[in-house]
Amino acid sequence: MADWLVRTFVRNADDLSDPVARARCGEFAGVVCIVCNVLLCTGKAIVGIIVGSVSIVADAINNLSDASSNIISMLGFKLASKPADEGHPYGHGRFEYLAGLTVSVLVAAIGIDLVVSSVEKIINPQHTDFGPAVVIVLLASMAVKLWMMTFNTKVGKDISSETLMATAVDSRNDVITTGAVLASAFISSVTGFDLDGWAGIAVGGFILWSGIGLIRDSVSPLLGTTPNPQTVEHIRDKIMSYPGVIGTHDLMIHDYGPGRQFASAHVEMAGEADVFESHDLIDNIEQDFKSEGLVMTLHYDPIVTDDPTIRDMRNWINLHVKAIDSRLTIHDLRTVPGPTHTNVIFDCVRPHDLGMTDAELLDRIQEIVSAEYPQAICKVTLDSSYVSSSQ
Repeated sequence: MADWLVRTFVRNADDLSDPVARARCGEFAGVVCIVCNVLLCTGKAIVGIIVGSVSIVADAINNLSDASSNIISMLGFKLASKPADEGHPYGHGRFEYLAGLTVSVLVAAIGIDLVVSSVEKIINPQHTDFGPAVVIVLLASMAVKLWMMTFNTKVGKDISSETLMATAVDSRNDVITTGAVLASAFISSVTGFDLDGWAGIAVGGFILWSGIGLIRDSVSPLLGTTPNPQTVEHIRDKIMSYPGVIGTHDLMIHDYGPGRQFASAHVEMAGEADVFESHDLIDNIEQDFKSEGLVMTLHYDPIVTDDPTIRDMRNWINLHVKAIDSRLTIHDLRTVPGPTHTNVIFDCVRPHDLGMTDAELLDRIQEIVSAEYPQAICKVTLDSSYVSSSQ
């Protein structure tokens, strides 16, 4: 159903690598959700006002807020699809994240308002009628929201949109909250104890909690979150697949919106190889990533490969430094021999949550290396991992 709707009403929907086509899919999903939410809001509001149910009216207001959120999301897709310009060379993709943040704040605000209204209903109770109209409108709402959840999940996965995936989760939450309203109405009619206000508090509280979670998820990519582990693994595996590449490190991925990622990394290659051939290979790797939609900048790190003493020292230090923490790695090792000692110069990548200070780590590395190489004095540059705390 979702595929048919998108292919029927969205032009070039099969070419989702095109940012414009992707934006059209997101905008179309927004239009579908707006229509559904407006119809649900209208039906619930009419029934809720007739029977005097604050929880049903609250649920209707929730649908109205969802429609407003869909409008903001749709605008986010529209603005995010704008091409790069002189003032914004990385494009406008983060508009989608800003739209998600705005939606999240609105959801949380609606939750607070519903809790306040429900408390007033408890303090000043009013009779709530329970009849076939209530059952029909709430069951219909749950069915529509289940379909919306499926629709947004499918389109969200197809275009890799966190905004639509959040909309799908919101639809699932609406099914739960509407079910709670229906259950409270039924129990109230059977027992004579009015649970309407309490159900309204539950609905409002759940919406507020969801809004806070959505705010957290929306802020994360704006602050700069850890990239997807699958993306990191793909980049590393692809770089290492080229002949002549010995290692890669210092990977950094910058997210400027869905489908707008820029990355940089260091690539270790034999220092004895022809520098022009090495540079040509790096250019080819960068172009191959560009064909995938990722703008990659690679830095060439020449390392000594024809000296077995340096090679064995590098492997030994890399192995034994992991005795401190298995996540520690070293790279760019070189030596400067002298009459009384040898400077061993290298970089060490440390995880953010390592349980020791930089000074303690440097002292421990020196202690380990000195046990095997008494004349070695370590000159270590500590780096942080920008892809995860475990790599």
